[in-house]
Amino acid sequence: MSSLAKQISVPIFSGQNYDYWAIKMKTYFQSQKLWEIVEEGVTLPEDSSTSSSAEKGKLENKKAKDSEALYYIQTAVADHIFPRISVATSAKEAWSILQKEYQGSAKVRIIKLQTLRRDFENMKMKDSETIDEYYTKVRELVNQLKAYGEDIPEKRVVEKLLISVTEKYDPIVTTIEETKDITTLTVTELVGLKGNYQANCIEENNSSDQLFYTCNSVAETGEATWYIDSAASNHMTYNKGAFQTLDESFKTNVKLGDNHIVKVEGKGSVAINTKKGTRIINDVMYIPNLRTNLFSVGQMMEKGYTLHFGGDSCTIYDNKDKTLKIAEVRMKEHRCFPIHLQYMGRTAMKAQEDQSWLWHRRLGHFNFQGLKILHQKKMMTDLPQIQAIEGACEACLQGKQHKKPFPSGTSWRAKAVLELIHTDVCGPMRTPSHEQNRYFILFIDDYSRMTWVYFMREKSEVFKVFKKFKNLVEKQSGRSIKVLRSDRGKE
Repeated sequence: MSSLAKQISVPIFSGQNYDYWAIKMKTYFQSQKLWEIVEEGVTLPEDSSTSSSAEKGKLENKKAKDSEALYYIQTAVADHIFPRISVATSAKEAWSILQKEYQGSAKVRIIKLQTLRRDFENMKMKDSETIDEYYTKVRELVNQLKAYGEDIPEKRVVEKLLISVTEKYDPIVTTIEETKDITTLTVTELVGLKGNYQANCIEENNSSDQLFYTCNSVAETGEATWYIDSAASNHMTYNKGAFQTLDESFKTNVKLGDNHIVKVEGKGSVAINTKKGTRIINDVMYIPNLRTNLFSVGQMMEKGYTLHFGGDSCTIYDNKDKTLKIAEVRMKEHRCFPIHLQYMGRTAMKAQEDQSWLWHRRLGHFNFQGLKILHQKKMMTDLPQIQAIEGACEACLQGKQHKKPFPSGTSWRAKAVLELIHTDVCGPMRTPSHEQNRYFILFIDDYSRMTWVYFMREKSEVFKVFKKFKNLVEKQSGRSIKVLRSDRGKE
């Protein structure tokens, strides 16, 4: 027994997690150069009398190693497990007894392996999981597959992680596929890349910081103080300077709680500074004759926010995460709930990118008149008031220009089979086929319109597939391919 073996304690198997215990024991036996004895056993000669002294010495050495390995197995099981292997006279016999009982017979292991393969193929990331949590699940399943003898290459695990994450990771998946070599990327590197993306792109509604600043003083009043009002049908303010955008063509009348009717001189968006940056409050009415700024409870609820009045405060919860508290407003004098907002300054407003241009680009350079209609008819959530725009969009001018038609002479049709072949590669597909193919290539004969489709695991297989296709069609037709036309892709 080596000095190293004395220093290392063997893992104890108590009847649970046999697969993990078996992996640890295999590593242990390999470190002691005993795994071959455990796996293959000791073969005794039929007639030992004819063996030479050297052969007898080797046999005795193997027997000693077998006894040593058997001792390790006996030591590595709990007392209530030991009776199962107490009758075993060799390490291989003891190992086989435990393997058969806790991992099943060969037939059972094959069935279990098929189940694990199916679980691996069907595994998908849940919306509630983080990258680290999902990676742990995948790695655990991969370890189980390896324990049953399945060889899972690193590349396959990387591909699985890329195609099975939730849609919110699609941008980073696309970036990784375009900028990294998937064939050489390790799982650790991949998880690190995704983890960095998740840390940088974490949604703001996961933060516990409050969105608004609450009033600290009862006496604090003025243009920046708003009051939560359950009777107000809309957000209203008398401060024209608070607006980032204002449509003064919007006119209507509003009846206040005292039956007094006031004129609405416009509607727009108010920009405020918060701990989470600039925030936009949309659909705010401009009423010059209003004496106080009002936050409409109904309008906030219509946007999905939840307001809870209890004790001496009003608590506002996020419209996406109903458990996320974004503001807690204390009741002040006269049973009012004031909120003090910090408007974005004029300098910042000039620096702020105009919302009209932003939404024009977001919606694929949609025309501004159409954007106004979308806002007026409330056909799109969170679309702010659109301003009248002076000037033209350079991208729109370029995109709406028309090219002259190409000369007809460049577009010719083949007059015989294989005179012109069109080809293109499609992929990678998010979901692979049963054979793990994620690409396919098309070959279309221009004359007959005959189409051939070949599936591929990697884009690098294009040339090999083309040679296969070329040999096939040329032998079948007795002709040679004259022209191969593609989109000049890198493949």
